[in-house]
Amino acid sequence: QVQLVESGGGLAQAGGSLRLSCAPSGRTFSTYTMGWFRQSPGKEREFVAAIRWSGMIYYADSVKGRFTISRDNAKNTVYLQMNSLKPEDTAVYYCAAQSPAYGSSSYASAELYHFWGQGTQVTVSS
Repeated sequence: QVQLVESGGGLAQAGGSLRLSCAPSGRTFSTYTMGWFRQSPGKEREFVAAIRWSGMIYYADSVKGRFTISRDNAKNTVYLQMNSLKPEDTAVYYCAAQSPAYGSSSYASAELYHFWGQGTQVTVSS
């Protein structure tokens, strides 16, 4: 059974940093687009960052310059380094995998990601 397992969430102060990890199990996702999404109470799930197998990277405007997505295919792991955290970054963060059959314009569409992790809570205090 395919699973995506996130880790690294927790509590941070505003201006601090956290690093999230996503380790898929059950298969290799080296050719998949890997994305990070987040959802806070009362809000829809929103795109945060994505990285394609080619290395192309995309960010939401709200995190650009503060967050960095990366992947280590040898370890089959995707990371989200979050710096300069703000209280509005508080949310449950989800790792997701999208088939390479989708084009580059699909990276921000949550409905086109078919594998999801269980989520990890990130709380940023002011």
